[in-house]
Amino acid sequence: MARTPKAAAPADPLNLTRADEVSPLLANRERPPQPQRYQASKEELLDFYKQMLLIRRFEERAGQLYGLGFIGGFCHLYIGQEAVAVGLQSAMTVGKDSVITGYRDHGHMLAYGIDPKVIMAELTGRAAGISKGKGGSMHMFSVEHGFYGGHGIVGAQVSLGTGLALKHKYSEDGGVNLAYFGDGAANQGQVYESFNMAKLWDLPVIYAIENNHYAMGTSVERSASEPDFYKRGESFQIPGIQVDGMDVLAVRGAAQVALEWTRSGKGPIILELKTYRYRGHSMSDPAKYRTREEVQSYRENQDPIQRAEKELVGMGVLEDELKAIDKEIKNIVVEAAKFAEEAPEPEAGELHTDVLVERY
Repeated sequence: MARTPKAAAPADPLNLTRADEVSPLLANRERPPQPQRYQASKEELLDFYKQMLLIRRFEERAGQLYGLGFIGGFCHLYIGQEAVAVGLQSAMTVGKDSVITGYRDHGHMLAYGIDPKVIMAELTGRAAGISKGKGGSMHMFSVEHGFYGGHGIVGAQVSLGTGLALKHKYSEDGGVNLAYFGDGAANQGQVYESFNMAKLWDLPVIYAIENNHYAMGTSVERSASEPDFYKRGESFQIPGIQVDGMDVLAVRGAAQVALEWTRSGKGPIILELKTYRYRGHSMSDPAKYRTREEVQSYRENQDPIQRAEKELVGMGVLEDELKAIDKEIKNIVVEAAKFAEEAPEPEAGELHTDVLVERY
């Protein structure tokens, strides 16, 4: 029998639960404080806005290139979820912390400040791509930035991220691992094996569950016996926080709480980011499992870029300034697409490189 979804309160459209609303049975455990919405300066919010807009325009162009045949294989776009990557990764320290994710990885790379040209070149399978054109959409990688991939096996990045957290603790480098996964991956067995190990050793890892409500195409209500994913760590004594993933400042505030928790040696923490993707699971998905009215409602009432834009206008940013930013971002994306289309493909000999760490 299908699970009946909980009705959202009018003042709380995402039906978020506060971190300090816990069962009396768990009251004896130390828990993180309820995150506060980040108080950004105008300059900071402008930077967040530019990053989210870059992801949106980049992904729109990637969708066009896929339709034209420049991008082959699978392509999973991040449109609608921009506030999650920008809000979380703006609080991370590049070169000190590490990030790992699944196959919806373009937005995460852009949020870490990686050149759009090499990301787009990777999408088109060119030698100038960040993985030399051999990874494509699903397998982006940059050791220099501490970005350990896009991974195609659902949930595998959770175990790998736990290993990266072990590396941070073992080397005492002060770093934290941010491991992204979705509501679909949250039902995978290796996720809970990783939770157990992470808490036993109090590893510095933030498990960020991007709950976009549909996994590949099945709603959370139909696929999850416990649809509040922030609770999934309770049996391992891992605290969780539910966050409005369509609000970049709410995400940034939660990121700071999570980072303080893990950096202080208290071990792993779960952030459930309630977000929404506007496109299908991948470019081949017509998304017939939801209504146009539902998607349009999110676009009109919850869009993370529009919400940031309204706040900027309230801070005194003029409409002409926002239009100029949009034009600037579009030019960056056009240049990235041009670079990717014109760059050469990898040499045939590259087929045999990067298979093993050493030659045998």
